[in-house]
Amino acid sequence: MAAAALHKPVLLKEAIEAMNIQQNSCCVDGTFGRGGHSAAILERLGEDGCLIALDKDEQAIAHGKEHFASEPRLHLHHSSFSRLQEVVEQHGLAGKINAVLLDLGVSSPQLDDAGRGFSFQLDGPLDMRMNQSSGKSAAQWLATEEESEIARVLWEYGEERFSRRIARAIVEQRGAEPLHTTKQLAQLIFRASPVKERHKHPATRSFQAIRIHINRELDDLREGLRQAVEVLAPGGRLVVISFHSLEDRIVKRFMRDMARGEQLPKGVPVMEKQRKPGILKPVGKPVRAGQQELQQNPRARSAIMRIAEKQA
Repeated sequence: MAAAALHKPVLLKEAIEAMNIQQNSCCVDGTFGRGGHSAAILERLGEDGCLIALDKDEQAIAHGKEHFASEPRLHLHHSSFSRLQEVVEQHGLAGKINAVLLDLGVSSPQLDDAGRGFSFQLDGPLDMRMNQSSGKSAAQWLATEEESEIARVLWEYGEERFSRRIARAIVEQRGAEPLHTTKQLAQLIFRASPVKERHKHPATRSFQAIRIHINRELDDLREGLRQAVEVLAPGGRLVVISFHSLEDRIVKRFMRDMARGEQLPKGVPVMEKQRKPGILKPVGKPVRAGQQELQQNPRARSAIMRIAEKQA
């Protein structure tokens, strides 16, 4: 299916350029979504190229199987990118991948589907799972978790300054009636927040935090980054698009640490040439959406893309 007919991801052109795709490249799209990046990658690949695409969202994989049914170069896997290395090894391509792309966070189709429970602006079941076939939903988690743990999650993953007040309100509410819908939770958070920011709903940070926790997003990211480096060929590119500071901080530090190489305590008698060199090299500066894209898609305003290349 033509890329133009698909949902267009943020920084699409910039990401494809950053991947440095050749006709015979083997690439990984760790976050297939609705196939926007994958379609653009396939346009760059020749007949001998291949693309492994993963997504833990069953709807995304179903969409891909329907719209890319006649594409032999695409190999779709219902899996988190935290299992990227295992999937690549199934194809016998460990150490031979030329580019890995990770487009983090929740996609527009997921946000716009009230039935998924990601958005506080749409009333739907309080689910928030990217993989709806496993794990606890947000409603199930909020119905049973300790107040202190709910507060920790809201603070750590959402940087919500009223985390304790909101957690207390959730526990009090579930004593009378469990939370089942996004509207119920959003209204509860609105009432529990003593200060309202202009142009920002009080539920924004809490919904982000709960989603990150339910889907283990930051743990998966750390594991996915590590495995991406393992499967890349020398000269292969790692391209990561993140949408909030917690994600970007992890990506930035990972690339920095992998570029520094082996860090030894002061005073260890080891010559510089004996120290293990860095395995990644940053490529260019962080990339953000341009003015034209921001006008067409306001959700792109928080996107930041980082690129690194594996050293020989």
